[in-house]
Amino acid sequence: MRTVKFGVIGCGLMGREFASASSRWLHLSEDIDRPEIVAVCDLSDAARDWFISRVPSVRYSFSDYKELLECDEIEAVYVAVPHVMHQEVYTAVIRAQKHMMGEKPFGMDREQNKAILECAKNNPNVFIRCTSEFPFYPAYQILIDWIKKEKFGRIIDVRSCMYHSSDLDPNKQINWKRKKEINGEYGCMGDLGIHVQHVPFRFGWQPKNVYAYLSNIVTERPDNTGKYVPCDTWDNAVLLCNAEYNGFEFPIMYEMKRMAPGSTNNVFIEIYGTAMSARFSTSDPNALQYTVSWGKEQAWSRIVVGSKPMNPTITGSIFEVGFSDAILQMWATYMKELAGESVPFGCFTLAETEMSHAMMTAAIESQKTQRAVDVHY
Repeated sequence: MRTVKFGVIGCGLMGREFASASSRWLHLSEDIDRPEIVAVCDLSDAARDWFISRVPSVRYSFSDYKELLECDEIEAVYVAVPHVMHQEVYTAVIRAQKHMMGEKPFGMDREQNKAILECAKNNPNVFIRCTSEFPFYPAYQILIDWIKKEKFGRIIDVRSCMYHSSDLDPNKQINWKRKKEINGEYGCMGDLGIHVQHVPFRFGWQPKNVYAYLSNIVTERPDNTGKYVPCDTWDNAVLLCNAEYNGFEFPIMYEMKRMAPGSTNNVFIEIYGTAMSARFSTSDPNALQYTVSWGKEQAWSRIVVGSKPMNPTITGSIFEVGFSDAILQMWATYMKELAGESVPFGCFTLAETEMSHAMMTAAIESQKTQRAVDVHY
């Protein structure tokens, strides 16, 4: 097992999740190259101190990401910074010849995404992926395998959604994701979109066109002084699209909602086909539902999958899985891909971030014109 030395730029929630996953590498049964976090960077002393006090391998602490990139010992970097910083930081990481895992959406807008992709094209030896952990639930992997085996017959329609209710409290203090100048015009789409696009895009179900309904439900929120300030990003997005599979067109609906009563962080997909249908939801993470034919009638069945991940672990198959397990699976897959190994289902690619931006740009135009807009890739 080789050790790959990592730096972390952005020591917030997801940076800590990466630290947790890298500390649990013994949980994996296979001999997979291990990430070792040796350096951290954040403007917040407290955020860096969390790593220093809990991750023994951390030897360097920076408040300027440029200093971290000058460290020759670092081979790869995980970046989790606000969207407005993506172009600047991501291109700097790539030019420094560090492999990278970056947070979505890889640029605050399409022009920034193009700049990142152009930089990557000019540095082909740098391996780059975007985080998307939800398809690595074992039950979701079974559904993905059914798509590969074309078990659904002709696709009738698809729903791919992410619901959470973190913004339902109108008095919740505003943060950068609720400010257009930092988050970008995409709003919730830029923050949640890749999670619902990963599987459809991987199988060529990218939309030909999009009709978007975008909602800004809470238009003001308190800042850290209690003063109410504009909250000008989209809270919810419902996109009705036209896709194609095996020569047949079908509708696919993408939903990204920060205000979904009754949900915490629910990612789900529903695929309806002439031969069979199936659905998976992280609110029922250990199970998969599918249809069984009773002649002219159809019945929904539920199969409990348990812990049978794509990258084997020491956990018994009878036990449950959760978000931290999916994170570990995503990182194990990234490390395999970085080492040049083939995987049954890979992490979200640069080409897929380009598709994502094309779709979200069309959605913004659709909202403005109140019509269906073609997606130009």
